[in-house]
Amino acid sequence: MTIRLFLASQSPRRRELLGQIGVGFEVVDVDVPERREPGESPQDYVSRVAREKAGAGLLQLGAVPDALVLGADTEVVLDDEVFGKPADAADAAAMLRRLSGRAHRVVSTVWLVSAGREEHATSLSTVEFMPLDEAAIAAYVASGEAFGRAGAYAIQGRAGRFVRHLEGSYSGVMGLPLYETGELLRRFGAG
Repeated sequence: MTIRLFLASQSPRRRELLGQIGVGFEVVDVDVPERREPGESPQDYVSRVAREKAGAGLLQLGAVPDALVLGADTEVVLDDEVFGKPADAADAAAMLRRLSGRAHRVVSTVWLVSAGREEHATSLSTVEFMPLDEAAIAAYVASGEAFGRAGAYAIQGRAGRFVRHLEGSYSGVMGLPLYETGELLRRFGAG
């Protein structure tokens, strides 16, 4: 049986990370609303969105035999508040001010789904930022790197210099925890 792996994401970071572990895959474009339900824990929210992405991808591929779809979601969490992608420059600056000098969690969950099976894994990381002054925040937001990223930063980019301490998965903070992803793929016979 030949398994065809599909990534339910348009994220260039996820495509790059998945490529790093040497598995072949195709991309399927999905549009899943990313809104936290009232009373939903951050970890449950991230898992639900990742599963919905994988499920939406599988639905699109109904005619593809042996399709295996990977869905992932990553969010920044501070004081039980989920920091998604910033709406604009003011929102990005506000997020960075709140993260400044503090430790926050990054929750990254991966779901693998096929016609007859589904499994998931979650990576929890803690990232501590150095104190950021207004000039550093303004320069970072002006770079454009804050947009389209949970918590308004990219650890693999200019914001890497803000990170005083990381405990957990660097790739998970980027958007796809490679250890957990590799283990899931292995269990499905796809990695």
